[in-house]
Amino acid sequence: MLITSGQISVAISSTVVATFTFLLFLSGYVLQQQTVHSLQAAIHPKITPPQIPTTNPVLAKHFGQPPGHSFYDKYLASNRPKGGWAKAAYVQLARRHVEVCGAIMGFARLEKEESMAQRIIMYPREWDMKPEEGKKRNPRVETSRRLLRKAAKDYKVMLQPIDSTTQAAGSPLTAEEKFPLTNLLSPHHYNRIIFLQPPGLILDSTPLDLLFTLPMETPMLGLFAPGPDNERGQPSILLIQPSMQAYADITSSLPEGAYPDSEFLQLVHIESAPTDAEFHTRLLAEISQLDANSVADFNATQFLSTTAYVHISDPEPEYDIPRQEFIGAMPSGKQARSAWESVYARFRDARMNICGLDLQPIEKALDGGRGKQTVEELN
Repeated sequence: MLITSGQISVAISSTVVATFTFLLFLSGYVLQQQTVHSLQAAIHPKITPPQIPTTNPVLAKHFGQPPGHSFYDKYLASNRPKGGWAKAAYVQLARRHVEVCGAIMGFARLEKEESMAQRIIMYPREWDMKPEEGKKRNPRVETSRRLLRKAAKDYKVMLQPIDSTTQAAGSPLTAEEKFPLTNLLSPHHYNRIIFLQPPGLILDSTPLDLLFTLPMETPMLGLFAPGPDNERGQPSILLIQPSMQAYADITSSLPEGAYPDSEFLQLVHIESAPTDAEFHTRLLAEISQLDANSVADFNATQFLSTTAYVHISDPEPEYDIPRQEFIGAMPSGKQARSAWESVYARFRDARMNICGLDLQPIEKALDGGRGKQTVEELN
């Protein structure tokens, strides 16, 4: 059978058409699959787990403080509290509404400086109680509750309500009698706690953190800033190693049914707060003793940059002190006066910026005292 040239041309044409048709189908199929994969990737994107770097939480702290503080940085990098930072805590006892903001200001500073220690605020349980039917909650209570919620949310503060001591017959109990310092012995699951006597201002938390790592030979140690004559004063910093045994031993030494702060503090071993002359740093300063520092070599800038905690005793920084009275309480030296004014200004600014509170107006009692409300008014 002979194949003509026409048949050959038709066969070749058919082959070419079939080949191009197949190639067109194949390219369309590939394009379709790419489109399907693109749609699948858009609808169900492939999630790659983030690479979390492993870092030492202590080394992650940025100190950036005055010259010499690299010593504390290196020390805290290799020395931790017994049981770790989860077993170390700053504890504030807010017995009055006016003390709540000050406690939160301190914890805000700890959060800013990335202190690894835990934070606890103890406050009267009665602040959580609902008001009687038909009565509104005390505005002071509402403010304190708002601030406590802010502390828990913004500064990782644990809130611990505490019960008052038994009300004895006779005159009403003071806030100190209802909520004594013995409550500081109750957090048994911590190996060490630090209590800072209010009101005060934390200027640098690093030397305070160092106290969690130092050895203690007694379950309670109080630190005070010595006066011009090196007189012993009430402790402004309390270091406590809480335990059930310590609580039982100490409370059994106090009057039955009462735990007065004065007698409690007599059981505390009290020492002068150390000052590191080599690094020109001081752990604690008393605002009332600045006048003793009115010497030629006192420098306000250095004082403010190398002091850990300033206890502000009188005049009270939460109140709007009349200008004449405030000036009369100032130290005489120019540099000491500059430091004095800066401490009060910082306290006032932090009170507004952190708590949203102005200074309290002065309330003169009949005996001429300042802000001496009863416990019922305070609660």
